[in-house]
Amino acid sequence: MERYQYIEVKEFCMGHGVTTRFMRELHEFGLIEIFQKNNVQYFSNEELPKAEKIIRLYSDLDINLEGIEVIHDLLERIEHMQGEIIALRNKLRIYE
Repeated sequence: MERYQYIEVKEFCMGHGVTTRFMRELHEFGLIEIFQKNNVQYFSNEELPKAEKIIRLYSDLDINLEGIEVIHDLLERIEHMQGEIIALRNKLRIYE
């Protein structure tokens, strides 16, 4: 395991003012993928922006985990649809 590809959950929590329990709950809701190695919990640095966005929703806007889950699902759908729109626009350019 390379040092820079994974973030230790405990360190992340200390730096962002959340508990490890909160991160476990995010994992249980399927919002963040956490894995354990040598009794230490980690998550991928690719999930860092998502984790920080979730913390802002939770802390700044006081949205509960169920609400965050709904928001996350809707944002993923929007992202997927935007990808489809780009693909369709590219196909249309062929006929212009």
